[in-house]
Amino acid sequence: MNIMIRECEADGYYRGDDCPVCGERGKFIMSDEEIKNLGKTTAGILRHFPDKYGLDIDKRGWVDLEHYIKALRNRQKRFHWLRRYHMDALVATDPKGRYQVEEGHIRATYGHSVELELDLPTEDIPEDLYFPTTDKEAELLLEGGIKPSDRSYVHLSETYESAVGAGVVRTEEPVILRVDAEKAMGEGETIMKAGKGVYITKKVDPDYLSLNEEQPSEEDIATYTEEKKKREERESRQG
Repeated sequence: MNIMIRECEADGYYRGDDCPVCGERGKFIMSDEEIKNLGKTTAGILRHFPDKYGLDIDKRGWVDLEHYIKALRNRQKRFHWLRRYHMDALVATDPKGRYQVEEGHIRATYGHSVELELDLPTEDIPEDLYFPTTDKEAELLLEGGIKPSDRSYVHLSETYESAVGAGVVRTEEPVILRVDAEKAMGEGETIMKAGKGVYITKKVDPDYLSLNEEQPSEEDIATYTEEKKKREERESRQG
């Protein structure tokens, strides 16, 4: 599958050969390899090490976009071609909604290891969210709650299915916990929508946690593992 980014004059940026709206062949913007390299580099810098590129990141996660582009072009010669419209195209077509661009600034919406105080949307949060873990950790989390480990926020899945998909990345036999998001927010906890199907919060107290009634069967795990392999192949090309 061809994942290059093109721009349709009528419908904007898209990934693929022909515009999914009008069917016309748009103007070439970036190749598969360029998307992959730019996407991985952008995620790494905005989530984990902006200081290594001499970039100032504010407490909401924003970095000046022109400074970002200049830093990337100066530090990595393979990005000598990078311009503002390339970043706009990457952000607009990202399949996971990992980035935002506003008023000349860019930020990652989730996955940070640097400490931030993100101000993402808190409206229309589902009543229930889900968290994948291991059988060994499940009991500990049910007793003590969920706190961030290698990230600055706890990341929750919108659906049971997406939690299983995320879980097979960590373990061969994921256990799914249900988070009573409605109760948590009703008692003052903040949950934010961070990407497509991804929600983040500072912590999840045990009062809001339970073992999900439905748990993945061996057949489910095999299916999701195969889907994970296919997804990783696609994402390795998309960046």
